[in-house]
Amino acid sequence: MGSDVKQAGRFKQWVGGVAALVLSANVAAQSADPHRWQLNMGKGVTASSQHAYDAHMLALWICVAIGALVFGAMAIAMFRFRKSRGVTPATFTHNTTAEIIWTVVPIILLVIMAVPATRKLIAMYDTRDAAMTVKVTGVQWMWHYEYMGEDVTLTSRLDRESDRLRQNRGTTRAELDAHGHYLLDVDNPLVLPTDTKIRFVVTADDVIHSWWVPAFGWKQDAIPGLVNEAWTEILEPGVYRGQCAELCGKDHGFMPIVVRAVPPAEFAQWLAAEKARNAPATPAPAPTEAAPVEPAAAADDATAQSPSAPAAPAAG
Repeated sequence: MGSDVKQAGRFKQWVGGVAALVLSANVAAQSADPHRWQLNMGKGVTASSQHAYDAHMLALWICVAIGALVFGAMAIAMFRFRKSRGVTPATFTHNTTAEIIWTVVPIILLVIMAVPATRKLIAMYDTRDAAMTVKVTGVQWMWHYEYMGEDVTLTSRLDRESDRLRQNRGTTRAELDAHGHYLLDVDNPLVLPTDTKIRFVVTADDVIHSWWVPAFGWKQDAIPGLVNEAWTEILEPGVYRGQCAELCGKDHGFMPIVVRAVPPAEFAQWLAAEKARNAPATPAPAPTEAAPVEPAAAADDATAQSPSAPAAPAAG
């Protein structure tokens, strides 16, 4: 009786574990930013990230099918043809048909995976027909953003509250939890429009950095003296966070990235407000001075305005 209860408990644990695995994989695939204990690749919020997710899932299910066939065949062979059943092992060493099958089938599978993956990989590097360009410059330990052709620039660094908490030796776990996005928040996020192809040119001023937002499905190295290109098209509004992904010095871990994606109309309003805020002040017009008066004209005016002398009395 006791053994039956233990077996039932173990069975429930296995069922619960498998259910949690499947559920977490499905849920995590729909999330934008990574989460703790995430088991599957994130689907992301851009066309590039969804291409990568589709290629990943195709390869994953092919691997699952191969694994099921191989381990299933092994299990059948070990169970049905075990020595205790008195089975006599075969004496052949080669089988031409089997060798052809296990050579041709993997080639076909590789082609099936390679064709769409190559097409999507080429598309990920095609930065043509972009509606706007953003220049990203990595500096120890912050990011400079420039909206090319718009005269709008931003400097984005770790927010002051995270900086205060990380440097305070008396910081408690409750304070860190209350922050919400400790070490993943900035003072000035990068604002981008959704449903718009955006080209990035990425470089650095000092050492090698790497601009990485997991929800976008790509990262690009920022190298001094070299300009790298990338592009994205954000499909869903929201706030997406990332970090520098290249060891760049003592404060490498305190160089977060925050992107706020908004609808195109809202982005246009934000961009106009930034332009107005950054525009130089228009100087006030100087007061108009009176024109100088000519001396002759001034004398004539004085004569005209002076009273005339009285007439002399008549002789008697």
